[in-house]
Amino acid sequence: MKALAQRINGRFHYGWVVVAVIFLVLLASAGIRATPSVMMVPLEHAFGWSRATISLAISVNLALYGLTGPFAAAAMQRFGIRPTVMGALVLLASGTALSSLMTAPWQMVLIWGVMVGSGTGVAAVTLAATVSNRWFHKHRGLAMGILTASSATGQMVFLPMMAAVVEAYGWRPVVWIVAIVAAIMLPLVALLLPEQPASVGLRQVGATADTPDPVMSQGNPLTTALATLATASKKRDFWLLFFSFFICGASTNGYIGTHFIAMCSDFGLSEVKGAGILAAMGILDLVGTTASGWLSDRYNSRVLLFWYYGLRGLSLIYLPYAFGLDFFGLPVFALFYGLDWIATVPPTVRLTNDVFGRAMAPIVFGWIVAGHQLGAATATLVAGMMRATLGNYTMASMLSGGVCILGAVMVLRIHRRAPEAATPAHA
Repeated sequence: MKALAQRINGRFHYGWVVVAVIFLVLLASAGIRATPSVMMVPLEHAFGWSRATISLAISVNLALYGLTGPFAAAAMQRFGIRPTVMGALVLLASGTALSSLMTAPWQMVLIWGVMVGSGTGVAAVTLAATVSNRWFHKHRGLAMGILTASSATGQMVFLPMMAAVVEAYGWRPVVWIVAIVAAIMLPLVALLLPEQPASVGLRQVGATADTPDPVMSQGNPLTTALATLATASKKRDFWLLFFSFFICGASTNGYIGTHFIAMCSDFGLSEVKGAGILAAMGILDLVGTTASGWLSDRYNSRVLLFWYYGLRGLSLIYLPYAFGLDFFGLPVFALFYGLDWIATVPPTVRLTNDVFGRAMAPIVFGWIVAGHQLGAATATLVAGMMRATLGNYTMASMLSGGVCILGAVMVLRIHRRAPEAATPAHA
């Protein structure tokens, strides 16, 4: 691996190869995480399970996806990125394959909720934050934007294909497809992912000779994660970041990511068409999130987040009316919502680094991501219950849009300093 890195480094820094490898891992994880949204209606028809019942399993998945993050980040610091990620991929491949045998709701909760939720919690944005901090001194925001965009790319690659397979062959072949994809990632990580630049005789991207190398923790991952939470939770900025990201998760993974395809079926659109619209939003988010990473290296992250949450909230309030229009309906929603789907991540990582420093930031961000996924789990369950009770998603859309507007106001208070200690707008 060191010889390969040295050869490649003559053309460009090997850190970008690491970004490519992690991008593929995160892409596979995103595809696996999106699978239940395609399976919701088929499982409802096959077993007679209600959407509230299926939403419970997805809610557990999303909650564990977030709660695993800080412990995964601590494990990466203690044991290394490569063994931690490979363990998660083994769990994902075995869990998704095993789900082809499920016949009862509790089995879906155990497999897709607990096993897959824990595995995707390792291969998540906390992994992206750890890699970008460890490998990049400069262009960290751009690297984070690219890695974060993998979630949207995963939708773009997997959702239409999985919807077509479900429509033609049922839901079971889909779980075998994602299991194989997770297994394929294992040799890629084993062969091409060094632990840090020093492992292959390099420095961070943009680092000089006097730039200190990243230090790996030697503590117990459980103790490290909990101690970091105890320290971070004493700061107001942590809770502002935590609850703003709670809103982010509720309005993305929890609501649109889980229920949009089922919502489309309520209006007579097939799973393939609904997945196609989500894939189109994924393409737009690939552009929006990468651009957000570039912008977060240059402009005030609070202001960026204000616009992201505000525009997302307006688009969600508009969504119930979009199905009744043609050109100015779903295409307009997909444009505005898609461009900032997860564009919030790079500026949130930047603010976390600014508040807590680069040493603590990956684990602190893991706890903030836990807030994101607790929001997603809450929205998944609440939206499923509201659909079962009211017969539509209109009130859920309005509620989701309203909390995004609240989030837009909240983020302006993050990392605000007294006027005499203010930093330039680009900081």
